[in-house]
Amino acid sequence: MKTIKFNLIALLALIAFVSISCSNDDNDDDPQQPQTIVAIAKTNPNLSSLVAALEKADLATTLNSSGTFTVFAPTNTAFTAFLQANGYANLNAVPVPALKEILLNHVLSTKVKSSEIATGYVKTLAKGSASTANTISMYLEKGTGVDINGGKTNGGAVVTTADIEASNGVIHIVDGVIGLPTIVNHAVANKNFATLVAALTYNASSGFAATLSGTANSPFTVFAPTNTAFTSFLTEAGFSGLPAIPASVLETTLKYHVVTGANVQSSALTNGQVVNTFASQNFTVNLTGGAKITDASNRISNIIATDVQCSNGIIHVIDKVLLPKF
Repeated sequence: MKTIKFNLIALLALIAFVSISCSNDDNDDDPQQPQTIVAIAKTNPNLSSLVAALEKADLATTLNSSGTFTVFAPTNTAFTAFLQANGYANLNAVPVPALKEILLNHVLSTKVKSSEIATGYVKTLAKGSASTANTISMYLEKGTGVDINGGKTNGGAVVTTADIEASNGVIHIVDGVIGLPTIVNHAVANKNFATLVAALTYNASSGFAATLSGTANSPFTVFAPTNTAFTSFLTEAGFSGLPAIPASVLETTLKYHVVTGANVQSSALTNGQVVNTFASQNFTVNLTGGAKITDASNRISNIIATDVQCSNGIIHVIDKVLLPKF
């Protein structure tokens, strides 16, 4: 009996040892254990250009560390198109500071899965030339898929593969390298500004759309009326549509919504502040009971959204077209 009892104890000990050893092996080599964003990208042959870009810009370490990042990851094909479109022979020809900001424009500081994406603005980690403090905004449009900054034709992209889980966030693969958006890029991306975009581009000879796409006279602060605001304006002014507005009137009106040489965040607006515009006419900011603008015609517009940061300026959204004096 003693021999049998001893053998039984030895057998149980052996089973326990094997079980513990297997458990430890599983913990070390668990294929389900999430890897970092960079580690996952390195295993995907379609993301080799992204990995090379991250290493060149010294961002691989950041995205290999702990965190809650969301990365919109361009494919090799997307990087090739980006290089060709910008006249770069290869990735090494892209200046490191520019490459770094472009890559940061694909990164959010919080983890956002596709089911959590809603149409609207989020903040990337990139900074343009307009502000050293306020990071660039990204416009996400959630439909059957996810469009970023209006898609590839507007310098943005579309999510092609979503929700690749990482230990430090999530990856969404996209079909384009997302450029730093200008004022015009952001206006085009948001369908609520369709009439504004039409107004900006209606008289091509004015060059106004080109101005707001560039850096001359920048940074710009733009108070952008919505489609509804333009519809109300046309009714109020008795115009049947944009073609009915005299070109000089339309240009002056548009310039009245723009401040040149300043990236004015909402936190810098003060009660009673007099603002000189690109039209060389003023309007007044009022903060009592909510942020408002009183224009030269003594009409009041509400500021309904703020601080959409672009590479060459900033946008605040208003619910009424501002009218200068004619």
